[in-house]
Amino acid sequence: MGTNLQVVNNLSPGQNLDAYVQTVTAIPVLTAEEERELAERLYFDGDVDAARQMVMSHLRFVVHVAKTYSGYGLPLGDLIQEGNVGLMKAVKRFDPTMGVRLVSFAVHWVKAEMHEFILRNWRIVKVATTKAQRKLFFNLRSMKKGLGWLTNDEVDAIAEDLGVEAKTVRQMEGRMASVDTAFDAPEGADDEKDFWAPAYFLEDKSADPSMQLEDANWEEDSQRRLMQAMEQLDDRSKDILARRWLTDDKATLHELAAEYGVSAERIRQLEKNAMKKIRVSMEA
Repeated sequence: MGTNLQVVNNLSPGQNLDAYVQTVTAIPVLTAEEERELAERLYFDGDVDAARQMVMSHLRFVVHVAKTYSGYGLPLGDLIQEGNVGLMKAVKRFDPTMGVRLVSFAVHWVKAEMHEFILRNWRIVKVATTKAQRKLFFNLRSMKKGLGWLTNDEVDAIAEDLGVEAKTVRQMEGRMASVDTAFDAPEGADDEKDFWAPAYFLEDKSADPSMQLEDANWEEDSQRRLMQAMEQLDDRSKDILARRWLTDDKATLHELAAEYGVSAERIRQLEKNAMKKIRVSMEA
């Protein structure tokens, strides 16, 4: 037993599952007398080594239970690890005076941990949250005969057997059949082809048609009033403003000063006076 304990302590089902299973399967099963002796040492004396031996001798049982949940698409090694946690909890709480074998007592704790793990990881959106929903979830999984949808007769039979309404069975079946979808489209997705991502269906509150129309009308009116104000300027002032503010390649004060044969300060004054006239004209 000592060698097996050391091997298992250095081995995880997530690292090498086959080697782990072979190792725990090779650990001898305790007889009823051996189990009772170890349980009493733990229960009455707090013997940690006795607890370790009880856990190790039942690791094969956890593997067996984990395999029954292989249909959920989760790693078997992860299920085994969760089940081992349940086994350790069961050993800690096991009372040898109750007259039952540890395996009968531990099955509840082992399955409970696996159930929690499945419900946490099987879907991003939780399919079952209440105790009643969880019971229905696992019972429905085992009762379904195939991958297709249940018939009305099958729904009624399951509902009657589990003591729930038929619509509740249908709701859970729909949750179980749902598929997780990424919120955003894949990186580099084509907007023309990958339009199914939920992110594309969010309401764009900035795209209010009435506001867009109002903004467009305001911009159009501003442009019209600006052109009208510009027409009231003399040609030199109009040219200075246009080349200073209305072109991509803006002229400097010194460039315009050299062209008109005046100082840069004079160009700045002409620019300032022209902008003041336009402001007054647009506010009128």
